Amino acid sequence: MRPANPAVSAAAPARARRRLSVQHLVIAFPVLSLIFAGIGAALGETFYLRLATEALILAGLAISVDILLGYTGLLSLGQALYFGLGAYTAAFLLGQGAVGFWGALLASLALATPVALLAGLVAIRSKGVYFILITFGLAQVAAKTVYNTRELGGSDGLVGVPVLQADFGLFQVDLGSPVAFFLLMLALIMGLYVGLNYLMHTPFGRTLVAIRSNEHRVRFLGFDPWRYKLAAYVVAANVAALCGALYPMLRGFVSPELLYFKMSADAVITVILGGVGTLIGPIYGSVALVGLRTVLGSWTEHYHMIIGALFMLAVIFMPRGFAGLFDRDEGEPAQDGGERT
Repeated sequence: MRPANPAVSAAAPARARRRLSVQHLVIAFPVLSLIFAGIGAALGETFYLRLATEALILAGLAISVDILLGYTGLLSLGQALYFGLGAYTAAFLLGQGAVGFWGALLASLALATPVALLAGLVAIRSKGVYFILITFGLAQVAAKTVYNTRELGGSDGLVGVPVLQADFGLFQVDLGSPVAFFLLMLALIMGLYVGLNYLMHTPFGRTLVAIRSNEHRVRFLGFDPWRYKLAAYVVAANVAALCGALYPMLRGFVSPELLYFKMSADAVITVILGGVGTLIGPIYGSVALVGLRTVLGSWTEHYHMIIGALFMLAVIFMPRGFAGLFDRDEGEPAQDGGERT
């Protein structure tokens, strides 16, 4: 019998322990969230439940950035375009009483898909800094257009979005209840994670990772990288638009700031803090960033300087983000290629 390779035998338990660590990180989030919801419901807390719900909505925007940056190697500074597009579509239709909960979500996706296809036809043909600038420019054009359109509320945005009942057939969820909305958003964001994590482990997702690593080699193997990158761009846009459509349901209004550069930049920071190419990391990063911004903002108006300093320290001491701390074993550097679960 051929003896086992000692290196392989030693590496196998390490890989198993590393996968187990990431699984624990994934399982911990909904468990801790349910505990938080239970405490909030018992205390009748409203502010922090709604703040946590907003953090989950913004986590969806961060996940859309991670699809492009972490798996495809494309840094987009314009994901706020699709988040704001989804938010304005839902707010406008809900304000007119034209649709309900599901109609608002579907309308946002129906509008985001063709916009992403058209924008992707332009942006995906460029690379590196040119792709970054094009995505940034598209979002800025959209933001200024909305800002100067009276029908969309101009600089004041749209207000008066009604409180909805999300109909699931056998039961309804009252979005006016902070606990109910939080639990609904928790289920949605974890559903997005599970679905996208599965997608990234299909041949499509593996091809995206290969494109990020060596696009020329993928083309040599007979695949068209441009088509895969365009598909990833559209998927990311739909994720951002879907979560954007939920924002006015929570806050009751939308404003042009949702399309501004700050939203995209915050999403990129969230991904880097949480862990690029992990999908679960941006969720933790969003909660951490929203929490820091709220706590520090109550202490000083210069909280952006503190967050910036903390971000630099995090990049230096946690180059792979928070999730990266759980994705390595006994000093062994994790391999590229997205989340290993």
